Amino acid sequence: MAPSSLAVAAITGLIVGVAVADLIRQSRLETVLSAGRAELAAPLLLALVVATGICERIWPAERRPLLARGHVQDACYLALHAAIVIPLMTLLSVGAADLVSSNLPWIELGWTRHWPGQLVVPLTIVAMDGANWVAHYADHRLGFLWRFHALHHSQEELSVLTSFRAHPLMHTTGFVLATFPVVALMPGRPIAPVLITIYVCIGTLQHANISWTFGPAGRVIVSPAYHRLHHARDSQGVNLGVVFTVWDVVARRARFPARGDGVGSTGLAGRPVPVEQDDRARPALVLVTEQLLEPFQARRRARLTRTDSPRAPATAMERWPALPHR
Repeated sequence: MAPSSLAVAAITGLIVGVAVADLIRQSRLETVLSAGRAELAAPLLLALVVATGICERIWPAERRPLLARGHVQDACYLALHAAIVIPLMTLLSVGAADLVSSNLPWIELGWTRHWPGQLVVPLTIVAMDGANWVAHYADHRLGFLWRFHALHHSQEELSVLTSFRAHPLMHTTGFVLATFPVVALMPGRPIAPVLITIYVCIGTLQHANISWTFGPAGRVIVSPAYHRLHHARDSQGVNLGVVFTVWDVVARRARFPARGDGVGSTGLAGRPVPVEQDDRARPALVLVTEQLLEPFQARRRARLTRTDSPRAPATAMERWPALPHR
């Protein structure tokens, strides 16, 4: 077993345990879990997935069968997301907030309590997105985090369902870091659930098998064409943005797609993670189990791609929402 992966699992369990103990004490466990399901599995998100799936059939970036192996495998992860990951993300958000608030009370900026919601809420969302960018960067730079994140990048047939193809333990870093700006800027003030849902929807759409660049808006919002470059086998160190591109621009890691660009292959060179496209792949559910256990296998050292170098090319320059689709 890989000690670093076990440590990530232990930290996640600690945060979730704090949340469960606190919510049981307040008799709010089921209420909070229901609210998490309402935010992270909202009808708007489900409608987006269905509508995007239809668009993928009409205007595909890469034409493939409806029941391509990648689609079937990612559908399994969608079921896992609904059954396990959404409750996990909800409890992570509560547990991280409890730990930060109780152990680092000095980070709360009391003077923001008097700011109007029209100012503090957008500022908090942007700051939270920046924290998620840092978490995503760490996923690519730190071997013990990459072991979990590699599963998401192993998909060779991107679709909107790839947004849900993620190891459950991949979310811990993002939740912990995103909690800090929320606690600092909005102590005791919630973000409207609809804003969380919209944020998650944008993060879901970016994996779609369509070539949309969003036009001028694509310079600010991560588009499917922009994010596909991040999943290319030779450029995973660029376009790390979760929802906004500004962090990539500042870090000189933005590579904006041009109209008419060809569709490059995605996935991981050498297939260090078992994938469904391999002719020797097991049935879908068995393969899911193998993929989830893979980070704990001591036989393989986590591999970082060369394109994760800081010199990577660039052409430019719930209350704590879940981000399972980086």
